[in-house]
Amino acid sequence: MTPPTTRTWSRRGHTPIVRVRGRSRSRLSVGAPTCYKPGQSSQLIYRPRADPRFDGRKSFAWTDCRDLIRSAHQELGGPVVLGWDNLNTRLTAGMRQFIAERGRLTVYQLPPCSPDLNPVEGLWSVVRRTTLANRAFADPEDLITAVRQGSRRLQYRSDVLDGCLAGTWLVRARP
Repeated sequence: MTPPTTRTWSRRGHTPIVRVRGRSRSRLSVGAPTCYKPGQSSQLIYRPRADPRFDGRKSFAWTDCRDLIRSAHQELGGPVVLGWDNLNTRLTAGMRQFIAERGRLTVYQLPPCSPDLNPVEGLWSVVRRTTLANRAFADPEDLITAVRQGSRRLQYRSDVLDGCLAGTWLVRARP
């Protein structure tokens, strides 16, 4: 787990080298839609996932995405509109069937290689620059705890969430 660094220093003319002991093949996947209901504040719903399943999968499966959509629907209490990147779990037959069965779910597929259109990319940038910056993690659980803390800090910060939405040219009506 290589720590993301935001700043470092060294003597002029000497390139700084950040040494990290050990490597890990552990992986942390986080699903996090930025949500809002017209007339209310924006919010973030997130689900970190680190443990490999019984099938050996280390990242989100389409069933995890489905469960996250269900949680967002319950939280918002209304129709859900999603703007998705081209992650392979979102393009599976099971996910397409789930979307087709839900009348109150609309999905817009974002063009390939367009992180500038995805508001969640802005949120991960904020988390990496604040909570995760200049920190070496002892183990995967330490990383999960830090991601949860950073996500929790942003969860109800509607000003930051609205800024990430505005950065993608998605404009929402003010509450």
